[in-house]
Amino acid sequence: MTAENFRTSPAECPSCSGPLEITRLQCQRCGTEVAGHFDSQRLVNLPEPFASVLEMFLRVRGNVKDMERELGLSYPTVRSRLEEAFRVAGFDKNRAATAEAAKAERLSIIHRLNEGDMSPSDAIEQLRKIKDGRPT
Repeated sequence: MTAENFRTSPAECPSCSGPLEITRLQCQRCGTEVAGHFDSQRLVNLPEPFASVLEMFLRVRGNVKDMERELGLSYPTVRSRLEEAFRVAGFDKNRAATAEAAKAERLSIIHRLNEGDMSPSDAIEQLRKIKDGRPT
């Protein structure tokens, strides 16, 4: 089987728009099948144009100047498109720091609640704000 025979797998159910899960894998050479619940790789269902931008980035081995020439775009435009593709793919450099800060803030709220320095309703409100990405 060649690469041309493969299509991108859908990211959501065509009936209800729910998330799809990989439950079966098959060997192309011998036909052996493995069934179970498998995580999909991060880049498998990346939408266009982000998939093409990251594919080109890999093809030119990270040389943004080569991308600039191929696309006929300025360096800042290529960098901007790459940053957006990285963000959509889950490689946002600020994401880890933000997640760590939110975790610390949740622990602080739980500690204040446990010490009696905060009411349960205030704690719930603060935790909801963190979950929604609003300032507390």
